[in-house]
This record gives sequence, structure tokens and C-alpha cells, in this order.
Amino acid sequence: MNEKFFSLPKEKQEAIINAGFCVFSQNSYKKSPMSEIAAAAGISKSLLFHYFHNKKELYLFLWETCARITINALDESGCYLQTDLFETLYKGMRAKIQLMRRYPGLGAFAMKVYYEKDPAVCADVQKSIEKLASYKINATLLNFTPEQFVPGLDLEMMYQNMYWATEGYLWEKFQQDSLDADEIERDFLKMIDFWKSVYARKEPL
Repeated sequence: MNEKFFSLPKEKQEAIINAGFCVFSQNSYKKSPMSEIAAAAGISKSLLFHYFHNKKELYLFLWETCARITINALDESGCYLQTDLFETLYKGMRAKIQLMRRYPGLGAFAMKVYYEKDPAVCADVQKSIEKLASYKINATLLNFTPEQFVPGLDLEMMYQNMYWATEGYLWEKFQQDSLDADEIERDFLKMIDFWKSVYARKEPL
């Protein structure tokens, strides 16, 4: 990547990033033209190639940017410092909703990247995802104990069900032409409240 990208004003950098998130979130890697990204960013195609040598370089930069800003937002939210799972979910969800408002295409882009099978980028992305998954699991489970939940609960199955529900909901929402961050926030609040009512221990320890 040409370092001149980072010399651009922050507003222009974010315009290019948002354009990349948007275009790559709507198409497969192969079917996402650099010309469309450039047009969405309000720059020429040649200038986009001046900042990024090829589409793969831009794609991997966008994925690394997506991962970095998400991790930073979650860290800053304090969600990983909580000793209550559901407070972690509340704080983490709100941090991600704020990111959606700043980067409207980020969530759909992340979902597309996760399932991208194009051999040009798949191996690089999967290596990155494996590292992120390890970080996420270690950070999320650090402060939780079985005593916080209903007796006899299969914690692994609980986490898996939460993950499936979240992925399914987001996949359905990302098929829409536009996303309503307020609606998604309301829906996730309901989901987290439901999980808490089902899984959290009711009686005091």
C-alpha cells in the first residue's frame, strides 16, 4: 500500500474505507470492481490504484481495518472487563452499533469476508480470522464462572446458541438494501434480555 493514503485527510480516508466496505459487502470479491469503489469514494480509479496497488491489497487492508477498529471499539467499551456475561454483551453490542453508524457497510463487509471462498484472498483471511477468534474467546471468557448461570447449564452449548442466533439475525438483516442501526440495537437488547432471563442464575450465590 502506498503510504500516501495515510497522508490524506481523515475524512477522505474514511470515504475510501466506507466505499470499500459498501462495495465488497454487496458482491463477492471477484465481482467487486475497483472502478465502483473509486466512484463511491468520489475519486478516480487511477487514484485508487495510486493508493492501493491492486484489489487484493485494498481488500486485505479493509479487512485488517475492520478487525482493528472493531477490537479497539470493544476494548474501549470496557466489555471485556466485566464479570457478568450479559453486561459484556450489552456493552459490546452498543460499541458495535456505534461502529455501524460511523461505518455503515462494516458489518455486512465482515460477514461477507467470513464466508468468502475466492482462493485469491481466502487463505490470508482465514489466518487472520483464526487469530481473532482466539483473542475473542480468551478475552470474553476470562471473567465468567459457571456459578453465574443456572445449575447444570451446558455453557458451551449456550455460547453456541447465542452465536448461531446472532449470525442468523445479522445474515438476514445484511440481505436488506439498507440497515437501521436503531432497529438492530432494539432487537439485540431484546435478545440479550431474553438470554439473561433464560440462562442467568436467579437465586443469590
